[in-house]
Amino acid sequence: MRVTLLSYTKDAERLCSSAARSCYSSKGAEELMERWNEEKMEGWLGTPLSGGHHSVLEHASYTFSIEGVSRAMTHQLVRHRIASYSQQSQRYVSMDHSHYILPPSVAEDKEAAEKFKKMMDSVWECYEYLVSRNVPAEDARYVLPNSCSTNITVTMNARELLHFLELRTCRRAQWEIREVAEEMLKLVREVSPFIFNNAGPSCISQGACKEGKMSCKNPRLDLKKQLSSE
Repeated sequence: MRVTLLSYTKDAERLCSSAARSCYSSKGAEELMERWNEEKMEGWLGTPLSGGHHSVLEHASYTFSIEGVSRAMTHQLVRHRIASYSQQSQRYVSMDHSHYILPPSVAEDKEAAEKFKKMMDSVWECYEYLVSRNVPAEDARYVLPNSCSTNITVTMNARELLHFLELRTCRRAQWEIREVAEEMLKLVREVSPFIFNNAGPSCISQGACKEGKMSCKNPRLDLKKQLSSE
């Protein structure tokens, strides 16, 4: 699995701060951006955000390349509707090599891992057979599993990204998308530290779990410690 921050809004914090300030100023955002400095960050951006006015964060966007993940993971990812996605096509890209993701819970069980591998070999043997019989790739792909490796490009604005990170860095998130989310969080904290300073599951971002009866009752102190040490 590899996550890369391909592109992002330069001066995102300056932009969002100025946009927020323009709501309460007779000056336009252009002049406010010229007057902006980091000392104004807390007042111009921190205050509106603490009051729940997160729409100003929609002016900034971040684009990621996510490679070597399973289709099972991307099926979860695309449920986050306020985002743009471009995924590797199984119709136009040949799947003639068995690239798949082996879950850790299977890998740690030797017998289960062997059975899993045999099933994958059988699936790709069937796929290659269908293609050799001139079955179109768009139809042959019907036999491919959720574990099939894929690449996807994702763009989210900062507001949606905060929401995504809150849900998907939670311990209750599926392991693969949680790993992806943690990598995304580390990357955006490097370029927009103020916006994402408190990002993460609600147990660390808000000091309380929002999962109710489904709570794991085990706050992500490990993630908080890891982020604070970077």
